[in-house]
Amino acid sequence: MLKKEYIRNGKNQIIGSETSEFSNDDSIVRDSHGKILGRANNRFHTTRDAHGNLVSTNTDDSGLLFEE
Repeated sequence: MLKKEYIRNGKNQIIGSETSEFSNDDSIVRDSHGKILGRANNRFHTTRDAHGNLVSTNTDDSGLLFEE
């Protein structure tokens, strides 16, 4: 079952969402308008942007994909 969590900034405003529990251990990260910002993989502990470029090779933190 997919799990969706909303991501908020310091002013308690929703800046995006993270959908997790995919069968390949991926989490999809979207901005507040629904545009995909990238993916975080829990199995390999990597984070990739929307173009597939590595953002981090040692952490699966979806927060790295937000500029705010």
